[in-house]
Amino acid sequence: MEIIRKPDLSLKPYNLQVERQMAASPEVIYRAWTKQIGSWFAAPDSVLMQGIVNTPFFFETEFNGSRHPHYGRFLRLVEDRLIELTWVTGAGGTKGAETVVTVEIEPSSSGSRIILTHAGFPDEESRDGHEQAWPFVLEQLDLRMTSNLS
Repeated sequence: MEIIRKPDLSLKPYNLQVERQMAASPEVIYRAWTKQIGSWFAAPDSVLMQGIVNTPFFFETEFNGSRHPHYGRFLRLVEDRLIELTWVTGAGGTKGAETVVTVEIEPSSSGSRIILTHAGFPDEESRDGHEQAWPFVLEQLDLRMTSNLS
């Protein structure tokens, strides 16, 4: 059995949680996070991701004319239900701290319900920036995956 080491977040107590009802199915949401991040979040030509536990990933996002690198590795994957990964960004994001993003996906009568928890921020400023960004990111995921269904 492979041992997956999770980051020690005990000295980084700042966390957030965002919930959203999504039109897309759990299968579509899971695939979007593990195999298709370039179709809704990352700059498509920047993605290095296998979607396998304990494998690293890299991608860049574009915001205000600048590219922002994101690094991490998958900690847990439960098909169509759960994605847990480490999340590291630079000065404007996690300030180089290794944080943990957990995406819980629940089926609902109208698609899916997502509960995204982002834990281990080094300070309030970093957490607050992500608290503002994640709802927009999830909205983009919902819009892009729903338009792919039509």
